Amino acid sequence: MRVLIFLISISLGAGSFGSLQGSDDYPWKAALATRDITPEVGVWMAGYAARKTPSESIQQPLFAKAFALEDADGNRLVTITLDLLGVPVELRREIEAYALEVHQLPPGSLILNASHTHCGPVIRAFHSPGPEERALLTPEENLSEVEEVKRARQISHYVAAVKRAMTDLIDETLTALEPAILEYKEARCGFAMNRRTPGPNSSWKNSPNPEAPVDHEVPVLQVFNEERELKGILFGYACHATTLSIMAINGDWPGYAQQYLEEDHPGAIAMFINGASADQNPYPRRLQVYVERHGRALATAVEAALETPPVEIAGPLRAKIAWQEIRYQAAPSEEVLRERLASSDRYEARYAAFLLDEIAERGSLPASYPVPVQVVLFGETMTWITMGGEVVVDYSLRLKKELSAESDAPVWFAGYSNDVMTYIPSQRVLEEGGYEGGEAMRFIRSAIHSAPWEATIEETLVGVIHDLRK
Repeated sequence: MRVLIFLISISLGAGSFGSLQGSDDYPWKAALATRDITPEVGVWMAGYAARKTPSESIQQPLFAKAFALEDADGNRLVTITLDLLGVPVELRREIEAYALEVHQLPPGSLILNASHTHCGPVIRAFHSPGPEERALLTPEENLSEVEEVKRARQISHYVAAVKRAMTDLIDETLTALEPAILEYKEARCGFAMNRRTPGPNSSWKNSPNPEAPVDHEVPVLQVFNEERELKGILFGYACHATTLSIMAINGDWPGYAQQYLEEDHPGAIAMFINGASADQNPYPRRLQVYVERHGRALATAVEAALETPPVEIAGPLRAKIAWQEIRYQAAPSEEVLRERLASSDRYEARYAAFLLDEIAERGSLPASYPVPVQVVLFGETMTWITMGGEVVVDYSLRLKKELSAESDAPVWFAGYSNDVMTYIPSQRVLEEGGYEGGEAMRFIRSAIHSAPWEATIEETLVGVIHDLRK
């Protein structure tokens, strides 16, 4: 792994927008930094199960970037963005423990967000196949013990390097906090489209659906030093990073958007924060020209936002996180799972074998999983909400509507934060079914999901968010 160190010290101020009252003299402090986390050629890639060989080249470097913030009362917030498929919960726990022990940073004041590029390295360890699942593997899939150990070591080595980069970022930003100005702005971008299209017999196919829900908002935090020089651009969008499926490491359109913004604003660090993207795809797809165009389209939307009137942010900071246990629906019995071993759907059969191996090893299947939910309040001037997993767009649209009824302060929603374990459907999507509604759990090999989520998942998670804001 190559390492690039680039540290910028900044600070943040506040002002007013509409009924929002900030202060030009609010004494924020902040700092930004970045690290190159590009893996070596030959690592296994994440995002597409059809890949059967390691990466062949590096098309674009990958980065971890950090933004640290401190308010007038000494409350701090650290946001780290990663050009990776997701954040493993184990890595979140290690970084959280480090930040608490070394810097006394509370768990709720740490945000880890992944761009969800499907052209990055594998970062989560897979459960080794047990006897039931191994019997269903093809010769190509049935790795030898030596090959499995080699792959596990490769993943472990890379994750250790990413962890070092992240702890270095925390150290540098929290020890380089200095006074200056931050403003919130927003625009729109249109290449994302809902990918859930009704098919025959109540089925759902992965295909562009222009009539289905989207969230085209592009939230932007613009960071200046005391001389009004632009030093940081944090921006978001709700869309899968799945334009390409090539065997070359790259950041997909989020990587290109960040690259273009940094080229167009020398001296500034651009940080992408993924939104509620679970059922949103970039269209068109599959060609190199499209990933570059989508990156430029988003960068242009950010440029448009920079020309709009600002919401100037005031403190104090208040940050909380909860790990809400979400129950699964009733798990299938061993008898039912053994019947499914003979399914003509090889993925259904493998999923049954996967669960049977878990029962054989541990005696039972898990009944729930802790989903992270986080709320950061910037005084009364902005609310930042993060949620773990691949969150469907319904959550973002609902929460913006509900919270805007209480305040005219902007609401920024981010998925893919602090743990990416599987899809997080709304009640609507869960009832409709399809890939995001529960079928995707069949393909997960880094966590045990015994059944689709319980029907109350949306109300539970939204309720937690409202509670954290109190």
